[in-house]
Amino acid sequence: MKKVKFIYNPSSGETTVAAYLDKIIAIYQSYGYTLTIHRLDFKGDEKDIILGLKELSYHHVLIAGGDGTVNYIVNILMSNGINTPISILPTGTANDFSSMLNIPSDIEKACHKILNGTFKSIDLGVVNNNYFVNVFSCGLFTDVSQKTPTILKNTFGKLAYYVGGIGEIPNFRRMNIKITSDGGDYEGSSLIFFVFNGQTAGKFKIAKGAKVNDGMLDVLIFKGDNSFETVQTIFHYISILPKRQMYPAGVVHIQCKTLHAECLRDEHTDMDGQAGPRFPLQIECAAGAIKILCP
Repeated sequence: MKKVKFIYNPSSGETTVAAYLDKIIAIYQSYGYTLTIHRLDFKGDEKDIILGLKELSYHHVLIAGGDGTVNYIVNILMSNGINTPISILPTGTANDFSSMLNIPSDIEKACHKILNGTFKSIDLGVVNNNYFVNVFSCGLFTDVSQKTPTILKNTFGKLAYYVGGIGEIPNFRRMNIKITSDGGDYEGSSLIFFVFNGQTAGKFKIAKGAKVNDGMLDVLIFKGDNSFETVQTIFHYISILPKRQMYPAGVVHIQCKTLHAECLRDEHTDMDGQAGPRFPLQIECAAGAIKILCP
């Protein structure tokens, strides 16, 4: 039987993956796979995660969790030089990256789709030697996912991010950023600064036309000349404009392979819902850096 390393986050999202463990194992066994299971505790379990991945031949690493969990595992694999392919069971709150890969939210359906799928080479974003699978961000909403309690995210889903983000508006100050890239430059004010490998954040499609296998990153800068008007633009943009392939006034779009970003203040950053590195930032696209088994 082919071997699979199964790593799951017991506290991720609305779905209690532990309740599906037997079903997941049964489905994988029916396809001729045997699972080695690791329960994440995020307390220095890196050695257990990589155990056997270099020495033994695993078909893939199955990750059950949200974008933050995937980010955590991918960074461990990449930093240890492990090129074992991964796959994802989306059990988080937003599951932006797995949604872009067309992996169903239903766990049993996802297992069958994955095991009948194919390996695809997927890009990763790299920020100061840290990897992100879906999106890097800075500014308004950036630390909302980090501040929002897990129980609130699990109960209210993306609404929790909305509420948390709105609560930050009165206290938020615009950033002054300088970006130089091989696809264009920008210097000025910014309310939010995104670098997308995927397309969505909090289930909202923001980076229209972005692809995870084109060797490019999509940079979106919400300029923030007027905070209230910019927030109105963001909500209108998210709710009304997804069907259009254009970006409204006040939103700068740059597509590039590498960029350098500086900021006058020491702002917090975010990678897939996890705390990111501080400025200055060197960001690049690692084209085809990881293989994913997906539909």
